[in-house]
Amino acid sequence: MPYRRTENVVRRLAARETSILKAASAVAANGGMAAVQIAPVAARAGVAAGTVYRYFPSKSDLVAELVAGVAAREIGAMREAADKAPGPLSALAAAIATFAMRALRERRLSWAVIAEPVDAEIDAVRLDFRKALAGEIEQRIRRAIAGGHLPDQDASFAAPAVVGALMEALIGPLAAPPGDDASKLREAAQMATLLALRALGVVDARARGLVAQCAFSFPTASR
Repeated sequence: MPYRRTENVVRRLAARETSILKAASAVAANGGMAAVQIAPVAARAGVAAGTVYRYFPSKSDLVAELVAGVAAREIGAMREAADKAPGPLSALAAAIATFAMRALRERRLSWAVIAEPVDAEIDAVRLDFRKALAGEIEQRIRRAIAGGHLPDQDASFAAPAVVGALMEALIGPLAAPPGDDASKLREAAQMATLLALRALGVVDARARGLVAQCAFSFPTASR
């Protein structure tokens, strides 16, 4: 009779996998994607390296799951914020602001999972994340155009341009470190959101009003 895992065993295995991925996230947040190696991740998770290999046969597998998890979390947060907005233009502003705020809170991790220079195999995995970010913003741009809230434009071009501008301004090598002060983080996120809205054709006064409506908060607890 084949062995069948009990619910407790399944839960325990899932919890261990989650702890390994959390450890990988912490390592990436401290040292970037290059630091995500099996040995330091295992040490951080409090397990043997062989245990990590049982869940993730290679570093690439581990990184792929790490990026996929972060991507799902961040895209989900953008959608939730946008879906709560009262209209398509407010939804666009909320999606952009949410990305900006959360990227700033964990700049090193955000850069690692989106754009930090890495080898081609890992970069291919992260491309899906960048496509998803652009796709989410593109969808919001199209809805705002359809509602007459934005000038007609090529949303498939504008969306990745917005993502690129946000990444470079907030988390890239050229970004000015805002520090850990909540007011400075809010100010940086507001400026980035305002810039994106202006670039998409929202007149300044209206753009400022939309930014003011966004809930800029930076809780101290981990996401």
